[in-house]
Amino acid sequence: MKIKRYTAASMRVALALVRAEQGPDAVILSSRRMEDGIEVIAAVDYDETLIFDAGRRLASTAGAASPPSVAQGAPSVAQGAPSVAQGPPPARTAAPPGSLQAKPVHTPAGGGDLVPADAGYGAMQRELRDLRHLMENELASLTWKDKRSRDPLRVRVLEELAALDIAADVALSLVKLMPANLSIERLAHIPAALLARHLPVIGDGGALGARVVAVVGPTGAGKTTSIAKLAARWSLRHGVDDLAIVSTDGHRIGAREQLLTYARILGAPMHAANSGEELAQVLKRLSSKKLVLIDTAGIGLRDARATEQLTALQLGAAGAQILLALPAHGEAQALDAITAAFAPLSPFACILTKVDEAASLGAALSTVLRHKLPIAYLSNGQRVPEDLHSAHRRRIWLVKAAVNLKQHAPTRRDESYLARSFGRVHANA
Repeated sequence: MKIKRYTAASMRVALALVRAEQGPDAVILSSRRMEDGIEVIAAVDYDETLIFDAGRRLASTAGAASPPSVAQGAPSVAQGAPSVAQGPPPARTAAPPGSLQAKPVHTPAGGGDLVPADAGYGAMQRELRDLRHLMENELASLTWKDKRSRDPLRVRVLEELAALDIAADVALSLVKLMPANLSIERLAHIPAALLARHLPVIGDGGALGARVVAVVGPTGAGKTTSIAKLAARWSLRHGVDDLAIVSTDGHRIGAREQLLTYARILGAPMHAANSGEELAQVLKRLSSKKLVLIDTAGIGLRDARATEQLTALQLGAAGAQILLALPAHGEAQALDAITAAFAPLSPFACILTKVDEAASLGAALSTVLRHKLPIAYLSNGQRVPEDLHSAHRRRIWLVKAAVNLKQHAPTRRDESYLARSFGRVHANA
């Protein structure tokens, strides 16, 4: 086996040197970043069987049941572009032309069989992870630069959507829906137009079309205030005789008292239920009402009672329409987790709450677009019911609000962020 060290300014240049000097069958043994670039150790005449046999012998000597697994990273020198292979083969196979399989080894000074590096597999795995991340970043950067040169208009739209905090996967999906004949003169209006056109919303008729409507969501999402707003909105149109309010929130101190205050102001009856069985009985007694609004307990997503509460609602109000209270000021991961946590209830729409408290609306818009969760109402204040708005009438307003927020607090997205976000997502698509 012939081993040689290469140094270069970038991984692409290093791989090109390896390919030119050692050919397509060369094997990357290790790589590391240096102050002035990249160091790569490569070899030819690499016998993988010897390495794995030696690894098994070493593990057997140490009393291990089997040799540790080896992380893989396989840049393809023959093609001039990196790729990643997953998992070591179970038996010796001939390496395909151009395949570089990264497994660090060392050779004894006096020759003989190759043995695994004494430093252990942990250091080797870290090196391989670094190599993989480096190559993924290189590939993402190349993909992004290629896209920028081939399709500058769509790249500009992606940049504008990123500035609005729209998630990369959602932005790419929206850009695919752009008409083919758009001109650069209309660029400034394209991102907002895409959001407004494809934002899922429903009107009043769909939102309160069922006889029983339950509002669910995490603690602090604004469920109780939303219930009061919905009740007030409905009573202004239809009166309170056919309206009832039910609270299942027996956990939070003062929750029922707050809702009872709203009910008394409206003149609507309020009922309490502490279990799925009690809820079913209450709804049976209220079967003559045209609208029953259920206020549910706000539960943390990691709360052990979450499953219990969801089961109780499914048991006691099996036919209810479910509205998810989604706080607009939430972070992207939190909003995604909320949507996933309440997915077993199959919410037909959401109330986007606390719009007035959001520093950015990009995460909320990304969540509803990704999950195709229609927005029924927007809530942007504490006034009852003035600060509850039908989403289909406020679609354009919501998009403009998102744009205005980012104009006052612009998000800086540098080239490396754009390449990581859009180059990598596009490459894996």
